[in-house]
Order: sequence, then structure tokens, then C-alpha cells
Amino acid sequence: MKRLKLVVAVPVALAALVTAGTWGYIHFVHGDSPKPLTLDSPTTAPAPSGSVDGAWKVSSGSQAGYRVKEVLFGQSAEAVGRTSQVTGDIAISGTSVTSGSFTVDMASVASNEGRRDNQFRGRIMNVSAFPAATFKLTEPSERGSLPASGLQVTVRATGDLTVRGTTKRVTVQVQAQRSGNGVRVAGSIPVVFAEWGIPNPSFGPAQTEDHGQVEFLLVLGR
Repeated sequence: MKRLKLVVAVPVALAALVTAGTWGYIHFVHGDSPKPLTLDSPTTAPAPSGSVDGAWKVSSGSQAGYRVKEVLFGQSAEAVGRTSQVTGDIAISGTSVTSGSFTVDMASVASNEGRRDNQFRGRIMNVSAFPAATFKLTEPSERGSLPASGLQVTVRATGDLTVRGTTKRVTVQVQAQRSGNGVRVAGSIPVVFAEWGIPNPSFGPAQTEDHGQVEFLLVLGR
């Protein structure tokens, strides 16, 4: 009977240690996942003078990446990868964004876990064959009236998203904000991995959902 109790107790104790260790690893070693990419809190600062018509380029401070929910030994977490290697431009005329696109250097996307990054750049995204992800506006996006500096407007954007060599038309709601002499745009695009030919990101003890988010924050300047 004692031996039977020992046989039962040892696996239970080991499972408890693994769970506790995983919880500590996620929450103390790696800490919380980065918050979603969003705009600054709205302010009531006066609007800067001058028209926003014309060309704007993606500049310093821009970021893009992914966010995927995962379970590691029964512990829920979010896998987040980011890069500042983002390029692109938009054109504004009157109340419309008439054209726009941005490109993300996929090989530079990094998370807080090296093994995850190796999987991402190799088996999952195959960055040697597909080094960039892009979004290109396919129809004008109406922005409505120009808000005061710091205030936000929601804009509907329709365009082609290309990830891992697969292109699909998507429509998303993005937030735009005039900030000083620049414009900031933030949003997220839901992606079901199989629809873009992306292998299931799960590996080893880390099991992910079958979908995630492409996040972006674009800082635009003249």
C-alpha cells in the first residue's frame, strides 16, 4: 500500500512542480507580455496649423508584429513578437487616404524567447523564402473631418495583406491620430494561420490557437 501511494504521489508532485515552475517562468522570468500596440491617450491640445494633404512616410517609432495566445504546461500566456523594421508611405487628399502601404521585415521580428524566434523564422514563416509581409490599400479610405491634435478617429481600411507569400483582401478598423506635426495610425488584423498557409505554430510543450493578430503602430512624417 505504501508503495502504491508512492507511485501515485510522485507523478502528482512532479506535475505540481512543473506547473509551479512554468507559472514562475512565465510570470517572473519572462514577465507579462507587451501590451497591444495602440495610440497615445487622447488629449485636447490645439490642432497644429497646416494641411495634412500630400505624402507621408513611415518613420522612426513605428512597430509591427504578432500576438498569439498559447498554453504552456497548462498555463495561459501570449506570445508576442515585434520589430521596428517597418517601411511604407500613405497619400492623403482632402478627407481620403488615397493610397498607402507598409512592409515589415519578418527576419527582424523577435520575442522574449529565442526558441520561439527560431521556429518563427524557420518552420513557421520561412523568412529566407518570404522575407517581408506587406499591407497595401486597395481602395480609398475616408477619414472624415480632421480631428484636433491628440484626438483619435476610427477609419475603415480595405487592402491586400501578404503573409508568407499568400495575399488576401482584408477590411479592418484602424485608429488615426494627429500628433504634433505627424500622424499616428494603429490597428490589428486577425489572421487564421491555415488561410495564409502558415504551419501551426505549436511546438514542444507550447500549444497555440489556430489564429492570431498582426499588430502595427505607424508613425508618419513628411
